[in-house]
Amino acid sequence: MGEKVVADGFGPSDRQQYRRKLQQCLAGLARLLAEKRFDRPRNLMGVEIELNLAGADGLPRMLNGPVLEKIASSDFQTELGMFNLEVNIAPHQLDGRVFDRLAEEIGTGIGYADRKAAELDAGVVMIGILPTLTQDDLVPENLSSADRYTLLNDQILAARGEDFTLDIHGVERLLCTSESIVPEAACTSVQLHLQVTPARFAAVWNAAQAVSGVQIALGANAPFVFGRELWRESRPPLFTQATDTRPPELQAQGVRPRTWFGERWVDSVYDLFEENLRYFPALLPICDEEDPLLVLDQGGVPRLQELVLHNGTVYRWNRPVYGWVDGVPHLRVENRVLPAGPTVTDVIANAAFYYGLVRSLADDPRPVWKRMAFEDAEANFDTACRHGIEAELRWPRSGRAGGIATVPAVRLVLDELLPLAAAGLDAWHIEPADRDFYLGVIEQRCLRRMNGASWQADTFHKALEAGLDREAALAATTRRYRSLMHAGEPVHTWPVGID
Repeated sequence: MGEKVVADGFGPSDRQQYRRKLQQCLAGLARLLAEKRFDRPRNLMGVEIELNLAGADGLPRMLNGPVLEKIASSDFQTELGMFNLEVNIAPHQLDGRVFDRLAEEIGTGIGYADRKAAELDAGVVMIGILPTLTQDDLVPENLSSADRYTLLNDQILAARGEDFTLDIHGVERLLCTSESIVPEAACTSVQLHLQVTPARFAAVWNAAQAVSGVQIALGANAPFVFGRELWRESRPPLFTQATDTRPPELQAQGVRPRTWFGERWVDSVYDLFEENLRYFPALLPICDEEDPLLVLDQGGVPRLQELVLHNGTVYRWNRPVYGWVDGVPHLRVENRVLPAGPTVTDVIANAAFYYGLVRSLADDPRPVWKRMAFEDAEANFDTACRHGIEAELRWPRSGRAGGIATVPAVRLVLDELLPLAAAGLDAWHIEPADRDFYLGVIEQRCLRRMNGASWQADTFHKALEAGLDREAALAATTRRYRSLMHAGEPVHTWPVGID
């Protein structure tokens, strides 16, 4: 979805032609897999981080266009809302001191962007959902000025046929409607990419699905939506409802939402792309001139543009990615689970834990997805979103007895998953200093039971106790968060309160 999309509208014949092209692309993917045409393993990883713009008062600033002009770097680009930016980090080889290099690169980039934004009375905030966003901020007028965003909004709304209902029960309840998909822009995330071979894809994707709940429990950082305290990680329910093409009647029939955890473990990357075609109508039926099967017949490698575009409108939390660089195709698992922030150190610690844990689980001769039901992984994701670091998760018992136990997320991480993550980082040949420092951040987060969401909620309530009203308490929490975020010490060390 990052490329420029321009179209005036679509008719029935456009959708039929697009469906035919999608089937050709899927057949082309099957041939590429059968002919083993994919890039050799290079242990490449990449990071994307979505950011918010807020002023010194803690309130959102609708300035991404002018701020991007000031930044003047291709590493930064627009996101859905005018208060959003995204920074893309070039791929790195997953070895050595890669995490320290990433921390320096990301920290330098965000610091530079923040200084340029300050010239326009704005600043960069890396957080799951900006607490001071209101429903009045998330209106069509605040969509970024790019054709693809307007077109996507129009197509999702046309498919749904009515306003979106946002109804989330948490500590409090949010119930409202929206006439556009702009509330999706409130959800700012970190996306972790890992290039894999076709033979490894299913194991890595299944492992990533299995640990998604653990990732959320550790990294939750979005407890507020429109001033309401909801789930510890409110992005998934908000994103799901803000992109839901199904009116209530189709929801009642069990039609799948476009923001989707999935419903089964897979055996091949083909399974996921085939599901995309089988379950989800096209939102952007824009056809490329390429004939993918003819390109293959002539010995070339197709770009599979329709398949890639359609995949970008199915919002899996772990998404398959087909890429094409210098005429060579490759596959990636894109992990979209984590919220942005709180600090660069926290982001890199979350990444180190993820890459290490997924490596160990994918290598395990007794894989976790053979020992737990997919429904348990999905339930863990939901539970972790609701309760954050206090969540209790379902996980296979160790040893020969087997079975599933319900355990506190922090105990599961401390007793079982941190050692697995360390072993996985060793398998990637990560330097012990990097391994120990960043996994140590995860360990301390568990020991202190403090992540971004718990800090935000605790600080907000302290502000209320100090006599501030709700709006002022949210703004004060945001200002204090922004200050500590740029100071850079990991969130488990942050003092609670606005002073």
